[in-house]
Amino acid sequence: MEDLTSHLDRSQVGSAIGPEPSDESLLGQFANGDAMAARLLTDRLGPRSFSVALRMLGNRSEAEDVTQEAMMRLWLMAPEWVPGQAKVSTWLYRVTMNLCIDLRRRKRPETVENAPEVQDISASVVDQIQDEARSDALQNALEQLPERQQQAVILRHIEELSNPEIAGIMDISVEAVESLTARGKRSLATILAKRRDELGYENG
Repeated sequence: MEDLTSHLDRSQVGSAIGPEPSDESLLGQFANGDAMAARLLTDRLGPRSFSVALRMLGNRSEAEDVTQEAMMRLWLMAPEWVPGQAKVSTWLYRVTMNLCIDLRRRKRPETVENAPEVQDISASVVDQIQDEARSDALQNALEQLPERQQQAVILRHIEELSNPEIAGIMDISVEAVESLTARGKRSLATILAKRRDELGYENG
């Protein structure tokens, strides 16, 4: 019954504001007191913010805190939003990354404990352990990149955003994004190459 109610609520919102309301439209409706619009926008943007925060921080609890703070800032900013000034998602990515940077500067680097990973339950224990090692190695390698390279690589190759989108988020040119991404990939390859045998890539 709860799922049906939720579906009906979403259908009602969709019929009122269109089948595919934009982020900006939902933000404007929230600013006018529509709680359902906030719920829909949270469902849409929250996971994106969390994904970036988790990769930048390597800690699930901290990533959740950053995501909550980023979304809270979005709600506080909603009444002042100027339509057409930027994409809501671009604004949220930028705030999320800045919060991550601030948090990292306030603490010492920690060992990755909660790197995201997807395991095949049919895989052998050895394979699972190796997959975990590779996931941790990637996270550790990302954390060794210079800050701007790390951001560009995460947004391009993990979040799969386009170079123009990343340029808007990072407030740099598309050419600068391409340069940061290329250098970041080379650095990652160099860092991970030192652990090829350990990670089971000796035959790759």
